Amino acid sequence: MRILVVEDERRLASTIRDLLEAHNYTADVCYDGESGLDNALSGIYDLMILDVMLPKRDGFSVVQELRRAQSTLPVLMLTAKSEIADRVHGLDAGADYYLTKPFASEELLACLRALSRKSTKAWDNTLTFGDLQLDLGSCVLSCGEHSVRLSRKEFDLMSFFMTNHNQVVSKDTLLLKVWGYESEAEDNNVEVYISFLRKKLKHLKSRVTIQTQRMVGYYLQEGADSQ
Repeated sequence: MRILVVEDERRLASTIRDLLEAHNYTADVCYDGESGLDNALSGIYDLMILDVMLPKRDGFSVVQELRRAQSTLPVLMLTAKSEIADRVHGLDAGADYYLTKPFASEELLACLRALSRKSTKAWDNTLTFGDLQLDLGSCVLSCGEHSVRLSRKEFDLMSFFMTNHNQVVSKDTLLLKVWGYESEAEDNNVEVYISFLRKKLKHLKSRVTIQTQRMVGYYLQEGADSQ
């Protein structure tokens, strides 16, 4: 799961990112409301942690604009304000949950788990395609009696493919979704990890393969004989 953290207190933002990555989330950080909104509208994130008091654009207006754009991205709002009126304002603006600073790490993680369960992408803890099953909690990819644990990048790629199995996905989309905006990763990084996944699919003896559509991107196919 890729999470966008929008927080102008850089030390807190760094702490949240470290916490998320320690619990197998992928996290990107930005420090003002305008860049936060632009990133949130990209469609590459599964959830957003959004501070209220931000430079350039406050969190209330960010979440309001998201909802006007018909975005269903789950939003957890963070604020130092604990008044009921402020919490009501945030929820009415379109936030899904409201957490007051300071908060315990365990509370933040519990909120994220609750929001991910409500997300349409995460009703089940397992993704399936063909003869494959991907456990979202353990990062284990299984085919029948065979299983293999995926690395972080392999997991992010495979979960994105399985969630979007009816689409051809470009390298640019994979770079944004898996490596993020600030990464210096290039096309060959995608190719390397696609190669890793193909080898693991062969090891699992799966009938699912990752196919290449020339000049367009990659897609999953069931029952293909070649890759």
